[in-house]
Amino acid sequence: MKKWLISLCMLAAAWGAAAQDAAVRKIADMAVNDNRVMEHLDILCNRFGGRLIGSDAYDNAAEWTAHLLRKWGYEVELQEAGTVPVGFNRGPWFGRLLGENGMELHFATPSYTSGTHGVERGPVLIEPRTQEEFDRMKGALKGAWVLIGGLNSGWAIDRSARADARRQEIIERNAAIAAENREIALRNRRDGTSEPLKKSETEPALFYRQMVEAGVLGFIQASEVPIRALYDRTTVNDPESCFDNLPTVPDIKLDKNQYEVIYRMAQERRYFLLEFDIRNHFRMGPVKYHNVVATKRGSKYPDQYVLVSGHLDAYDVATGGVDCGTGVSVTLEAARMIAESGAAPKRTMVFCLFAGEEFGLLGAQAWVAAHTDELPRISNIFNRDGGPTPAVGITVPASLCDAYRKICLPVQELYPDYGFQVQALTPRKVPASFGGTDATVFATRGVPAVSLREGDVKGYNFSYGEIWHTERDTYTKSIPEYQRQAAAVTAIVSLGTANLDTVWPREEAYTAE
Repeated sequence: MKKWLISLCMLAAAWGAAAQDAAVRKIADMAVNDNRVMEHLDILCNRFGGRLIGSDAYDNAAEWTAHLLRKWGYEVELQEAGTVPVGFNRGPWFGRLLGENGMELHFATPSYTSGTHGVERGPVLIEPRTQEEFDRMKGALKGAWVLIGGLNSGWAIDRSARADARRQEIIERNAAIAAENREIALRNRRDGTSEPLKKSETEPALFYRQMVEAGVLGFIQASEVPIRALYDRTTVNDPESCFDNLPTVPDIKLDKNQYEVIYRMAQERRYFLLEFDIRNHFRMGPVKYHNVVATKRGSKYPDQYVLVSGHLDAYDVATGGVDCGTGVSVTLEAARMIAESGAAPKRTMVFCLFAGEEFGLLGAQAWVAAHTDELPRISNIFNRDGGPTPAVGITVPASLCDAYRKICLPVQELYPDYGFQVQALTPRKVPASFGGTDATVFATRGVPAVSLREGDVKGYNFSYGEIWHTERDTYTKSIPEYQRQAAAVTAIVSLGTANLDTVWPREEAYTAE
C-alpha cells in the first residue's frame, strides 16, 4: 500500500508538472499569435481617456476591467478604497489671441480647477507685485486675464488658508520694505549717498484673493513644453473642500514661448484680447473610488499569494497611455493569458488595478490596510509602473536562482534578442517610507516588491520624463513590441512564482535590521 501511495503521488506530481508546462507553452503561443495587450491599452486610452479618481472615466474603466476579468473566470471585487470630496470631468479646451498677431494658444489646466463660463474674452494685464501696484490697477482687473510669474510645475495655484496667510505675510513684509526704501531714497537725495534699496519678496499670484475678488477672468502662467498638468491640491485634500467652495477662475498653464510674446505685448500696453473656452466640470461628492481586484485561488496553497499590479488611475490632461496604461494593459493581458492557458497555480494569484496612485498611493494603502493578515503570506508583488519598456531580467532570492532560471527559460527562448537574465537579490533594509510606486507601500510592510527589470534594449529612444504627467502621455507613446513582450514575460514569471515549492524567503529579501 505504501509503495502504491508513493507511486500515486509521483504520478500526480508528474501530471501537475506536465500540466503547468502545457500552460506555459500555451502562454508562449498566445504571446506570438494572440497577444491582446495593445487592444486593452487602446480601450483604456481612446475609449475612456484620462482616468482620475472622481471622474466618470475612472469609474467606467473600473467597470470595464472588472467585466473583462470576470469573463476570464476570475473572482472579481470592486473594493472601495476611499472618496474624493467632489468629482471632476474634463471636457475640451480652446484658446486664441485676438489682435495683430493672432494665434491659437497651446495650454492646459490642472485637474480639479475651474473652467470658463462659456467663451470668455478679455484684455491682458501683468500681475501687481506690490500693494501700490494693486491699488493703482484694481479697477482694470475686472474682466481681464492676468499673467503671473514663475514657471509651471504642474500644480494649481495654492488656494489653501495656509497659502493665503503666507501671501498676506509677504505683502505686509513688502509694505515694510517699501517704507524703508522710501526712507533710504530720501537719505540718498539729502546726503548724496547711494545706499542700495532693499529687495521685496516675490511670489506668483501674490494678490490672488484680491484679484479674484476684483473679478479677473483667470490666471496665466508660463510652462515648459510638453505642458505638465497635475491637480488642485486644495480641492482634493482640504477637509473643508466641497461643492460649495470650488475654484472659480481658470488656472492656465501656457506654452512659455507664447507666454513671452504675450508678456511683451502687455508690457508695451498694446491692445489685444485673449479668448478661452475651457470645459472643466465638477460633480457633487463625496465620490467613491475602487480598486479592481481579481483572484484565482491556489490549487495547493490557497492562503499564500502572488500579486500582479498596475494603477488604473491616470492624469487627464492626456489619456494615461504610459502612466499607467502600460502597467494596466500588461496586468490585464497577463491575467488573460494565465486564465486561458488552463493553468492551475499552486498559490493564489491576485491581479490588482489600484486606484489613486497619482494622489498619493491611496488604493495600495487601502488594500494593505484591509489585508494585513495576508501580508506575511505574499511571496512577491510584481508591479509595473515604469513605461512601455520590455522586461530584461529579474532579481530573486539567491536560494531560488536555479528555480527561476528554469522558469525563465521559455522567456529566453521566446525573446532571444532581449537578453533576459536572472540575478541574485541583495537583501536591503525594509524601507521606512513610501516611494513613487504602489509597490513601495508593500515594501514598507516587509513584503518582497521586486518588479521585472526593464530597459530600452532595441533603442526606441523612449523618454519617461517627456511624457510623465504631461499632455504627451498618450497611446501613441507606447511601444507595441515591448508591451507584448512584457505581458508574456509577466504571465510566465508570475505563474512560475505561484508554482514554486516555497514562497520567497523574507530573510533573503530584507535584512534582519
